[in-house]
Amino acid sequence: MNIANKLTMLRIVLVFVFMGVIWIPIFPLELSLWIALGLFMVASFTDFLDGYLARKLNLVTNLGKFMDPLADKMLVAAAMIAIVDKGPLLPAGLLPAWIVVLILLREFMVSGIRLVAAAENKVIAANYLGKVKTVLQMIMIIVYLIPVDSAVIRLSSISLAYLALLLTVISGVEYVWQNRHILKNA
Repeated sequence: MNIANKLTMLRIVLVFVFMGVIWIPIFPLELSLWIALGLFMVASFTDFLDGYLARKLNLVTNLGKFMDPLADKMLVAAAMIAIVDKGPLLPAGLLPAWIVVLILLREFMVSGIRLVAAAENKVIAANYLGKVKTVLQMIMIIVYLIPVDSAVIRLSSISLAYLALLLTVISGVEYVWQNRHILKNA
């Protein structure tokens, strides 16, 4: 397993550590949020780093093309569900659950298309708009996790939530359109 794929696997491990910090009441909430924020930022950085190294060192593999987007989905889904769960306690305010549901539905749809493609021995890598969508979702999550009570953070968090939803829908439609041939052959 190359370094890029190891970083992807590290991101998956960090998802579980993040979940433990958020949901196991070992620390006071504010400290838990700071630790979770740090873990989330490290995990998000591994997303950038594994892709950069894979391209720079010519380490692109089918495993990486499959696992990298899956690791991203695991990280983002776990964090958004944690934010919804902890919403009333977060200084950033509530992340509407219906936004999370729509985002997750898009991710399930994309994963389904990837599975159909895999059955045909095809691997679909993430496209540019999908990568931008993931970065925007990660920024939204970072803002929600900041344990500072501020009107700017509250306004930024909900604005980013709606922007992330819009980009998620647009990238989902684009993804289905670009891969419609896979669905026709299924």
